[in-house]
Amino acid sequence: MLDAALAGLSLYWRVFATGLSFTVFGVGGLLMRVVLFPVLNLLVRNKERRVAAARGLIRRAFRAYVDMMRALGVLRYEVRGLEKLERGGLLILANHPTLIDTVFLMAFVKNADCIVKGALWNNPFTRGPVRAAGYINNEGGAALVDDCIASLRRGNNLIVFPEGTRTPADGVISMKRGAANIAVRGARDMTPVLIRCDPLTLGKGEKWWRVPPRRVLIRIDVQDDLAIETFTGGGASEVMAARQLTEFLQDYFTGKYQRHA
Repeated sequence: MLDAALAGLSLYWRVFATGLSFTVFGVGGLLMRVVLFPVLNLLVRNKERRVAAARGLIRRAFRAYVDMMRALGVLRYEVRGLEKLERGGLLILANHPTLIDTVFLMAFVKNADCIVKGALWNNPFTRGPVRAAGYINNEGGAALVDDCIASLRRGNNLIVFPEGTRTPADGVISMKRGAANIAVRGARDMTPVLIRCDPLTLGKGEKWWRVPPRRVLIRIDVQDDLAIETFTGGGASEVMAARQLTEFLQDYFTGKYQRHA
């Protein structure tokens, strides 16, 4: 009886703490937009320095945010191979099981750039940070791949989720070709990151208040680089190389995920 009561109290607390975390995220984003970034615009006139400063502020804010969630008992996390992300100009490819994957990666990756949905670009709680940091709007159309390659050439660490959206509830990973096009056309090696959420929470279509029966553990494993020459050598066309790379990434992430299950 006592164990059941304690489990119930833990569940109710984590529902409350999860809701509080979402509130803090929204309010924090709004305050950054209306207070912090206008001040930054006044103090730093050079655009490149201003973008770099904005990204540094966001990284520190996200690190504080994930540590807050840990302190509240919402989750635990482990990061392995973080030293592999200390370089610049990385094309970081990650699977996408949960809503907060982006927050975690950007909390640990310096000078991170990412592709954001148009909805976030215009959302009153998020548009301040994403615009101040110069992130890439996914509504760029045909120029999107070129924008990503240009970001990498400037030395940014570009975070891309090759699935294009969160992994569906059935857990089947399905890769789009966008990430492969960036790697092939930009002639960039890839740094894969495997994200594991156990038990799964905040998945695609899942309501935030449906918290799992126990505290979540987020595992982030940075893998060894994948050489792009493996796919572009031998005179393969860009189209064929991108197709082969997409198929490889499908098998790679599916296999890695299953082995870590």
